Amino acid sequence: MANQTQQSNDGSIERVLKIKRCAAVVKGGRRFSFAALVVVGDGKGRVGYGYGKANEVPPSVQKAQKQANREVMDVPIVNGTIPHAVIGRYGAAKVILLPANPGTGIIAGPPVRAVCEAVGLKDILTKSFSSNNPSVLVKATFNALKQLRTREFVEQLRGVNLS
Repeated sequence: MANQTQQSNDGSIERVLKIKRCAAVVKGGRRFSFAALVVVGDGKGRVGYGYGKANEVPPSVQKAQKQANREVMDVPIVNGTIPHAVIGRYGAAKVILLPANPGTGIIAGPPVRAVCEAVGLKDILTKSFSSNNPSVLVKATFNALKQLRTREFVEQLRGVNLS
């Protein structure tokens, strides 16, 4: 598993989570192609992921980074953690994200940890079930993050004051 973290010059965090090699058997031997899974975030509540395929590793990583930058979304952060508990699902994967007290840190496996670090979360508890496939876990984590809402947003949505 290729787990590289890069800090770009604009302050964003780019993390290569997985590089997969695929072989096609042709007349002259094997022809290899590569696929890369990349997570990009600014550490301040914006994060995206991308999946790129090419015949060499660097172009596949560049394609994945380009797609990740296009797919960036906003995530609400409250005091360095998430506003409420949430469950994300994608395919066979299921990811539970729980808010944590200050000083807890990021308790998560590698794919979910990469997403949490890219978002800028400081304290969070997570648990993943069923699948340990990095690409599916990243998609399940993004599904969970899309469900997050702040107290202020819910008050505005309902037109009431929850205080």
